[in-house]
Amino acid sequence: MNDDTRASSDPAPNPFSEQHVLQESPLSPLSPSVPASSSQHWQQGTCIELDIQDLSNRGDGVGRWGDRVVFVPDAVPGDRLLVRLIHTKPSYGHGKIQQILTPSPHRVRPVCIVADKCGGCQWQSVDYDQQLLAKHNEVVQALTRIGDLSDPPVDDVLAAEPFGYRNKATYPLGRSPSTGQVQAGYYQKGSHKLVNLNQCPVQDERLNPLLAEVKQDIQTRGWSIYNEQRHQGRLRHLSLRIGQRTGEMLLTLVASEAEWEGLTEQANEWLERYPALVGVLLNLNSQKTNAIFGAETRCVAGQPFITEQFANLTFQIGATTFFQVNTEQAERLLQVILDELKLTGREVLMDAYCGVGTLTLPLAEHVREAIAIESHEPSVEQAQMNASINGINTIMFHVGSVEEVLPILLEEGLNSVDVVVLDPPRKGCTSKVLEALLVMQAPRIVYVSCNPATLARDLNMLCRDGVYQLTRVQPVDLFPQTAHVECVAFLERP
Repeated sequence: MNDDTRASSDPAPNPFSEQHVLQESPLSPLSPSVPASSSQHWQQGTCIELDIQDLSNRGDGVGRWGDRVVFVPDAVPGDRLLVRLIHTKPSYGHGKIQQILTPSPHRVRPVCIVADKCGGCQWQSVDYDQQLLAKHNEVVQALTRIGDLSDPPVDDVLAAEPFGYRNKATYPLGRSPSTGQVQAGYYQKGSHKLVNLNQCPVQDERLNPLLAEVKQDIQTRGWSIYNEQRHQGRLRHLSLRIGQRTGEMLLTLVASEAEWEGLTEQANEWLERYPALVGVLLNLNSQKTNAIFGAETRCVAGQPFITEQFANLTFQIGATTFFQVNTEQAERLLQVILDELKLTGREVLMDAYCGVGTLTLPLAEHVREAIAIESHEPSVEQAQMNASINGINTIMFHVGSVEEVLPILLEEGLNSVDVVVLDPPRKGCTSKVLEALLVMQAPRIVYVSCNPATLARDLNMLCRDGVYQLTRVQPVDLFPQTAHVECVAFLERP
């Protein structure tokens, strides 16, 4: 649930998902399937019959061929498939569906017409109830295998609206190799080949007209598109953001250059055309990098933020500052925390990765004092502005990484925190942060995580030697149609 720009430790290994990035190779002509006992046929190009039993946390179907595990994209538990092996190792392999011999009862027709190509979603062929079961199983398996926690107290996953939930989408830009038309979309699975989209069923449908029409405006203007191989061209990404409660929108162009002819004119045309569009921004990124956004964002026309209503508070959200992409489910997660903590108004609470105050502000209304730490300075500035807008003056903000700030606060005598909220990036907490928390020994810890593997690793350290006890884990589905799952874990000192 966090900004990927924050520094963190390496992720924990995941025993139920192969982590290598594989490239498909040219394959031999279709060969007949072979029985699992034929070990000599365990090689690239061989076709095998496979029953899919599970889903991995990368979204692939998982089956067993003899004593080997096979990962198959676009497969559904219950499928019986003819699969061509495209990459093999001694104990596992990757395959590609050649034929669905018997479809699973959990297989459904994807809503998106390019679901089999686009890398944005992994599970549109899987019915939603099965997605929730797979996510619950992923959390339990991570806590058991990585966290070494026996019989972890994991609740059922809180279900979401399966489509139209994303309040932000950022699309790479490209050109069609055949027509030269400007394209925007997501990369094809396992490649950097762009799948052109005019609409996306998981994003807020009010953004779809902008996605389709802005591409044509860029084409008409003749603006150059960035080529990452040659490091030439101007426009890299198109980013769209909407306040789902207010309807306000931001349009951000990510470009390698600061100014060019027609930009301001076009920005004003967009503001006039789309009444809900409140700002057009330019983010500068001239680096040879896979990072989407650069450090500088300029307002070309309108205002540099949208307003959104969240937990009965008003938030200002910029183009690059982090805010949960699923507003509805983020509120449900917050309510789970409030229901579990039963705050009395006398507590001191620390939010160790506060971002723009998504959790800090609504929790601060229920405690005596809040301490907030955040390494991304623009996010802290936005959080302070949001606190001021809502008349909340009980939060002390600290700019810096948690591993730097928390030990300093402990040296200065911080020892009266009742609740610590952890909401780290995907890589989880560093060992230095966990060690400081073990010294601090706050009575309760709330750990929000978007990665069950690193959550399990960190809980193992916090619960080691009985310093903390895990009392509850509530998975929340913030990302339907994908393999991602959010969790909130509650720990108490015995």
